[in-house]
Amino acid sequence: MELFEQISEDIKKAMLAKDKVALEALRGIKKEFLEAKTAKGGENFNDEAGVKILQKMVKQRKDAADIYHTQNRADLAEAELAQVEVIERYLPAQMSDVELETAVAAIIAQVGATGPQDMGKVMGVASKQLAGKAEGRAISEKVKQLLNK
Repeated sequence: MELFEQISEDIKKAMLAKDKVALEALRGIKKEFLEAKTAKGGENFNDEAGVKILQKMVKQRKDAADIYHTQNRADLAEAELAQVEVIERYLPAQMSDVELETAVAAIIAQVGATGPQDMGKVMGVASKQLAGKAEGRAISEKVKQLLNK
């Protein structure tokens, strides 16, 4: 089933279950998907574009939760993190730290990187190969760590 159709079905299920958190998160996802579909060039909307939108939404909510924590608003932070959990159900499984390290090490060898000055070359390849499987920040930190050895 296509991601957009899956979200629509899950909205119905959340309404029947009276799950307010899931319903709010799913409606937010559907809104973003509809905006992407109707935007210029949106006729090519597919699951890959949907995953990118979901990743962006997760990042936004995590950043908002961090801000709420610094402002001692744990109630608002918890609401954002609850939505993150719902959104993450639709993302591909994220790589573990060990898997990420192995993949980045392979990319470094493939590119022939020798030190920190090759960070850009490695990140270019790693971002494309690991898109959807790991967060950009985690990839960057792992590349830095391995290039500085």
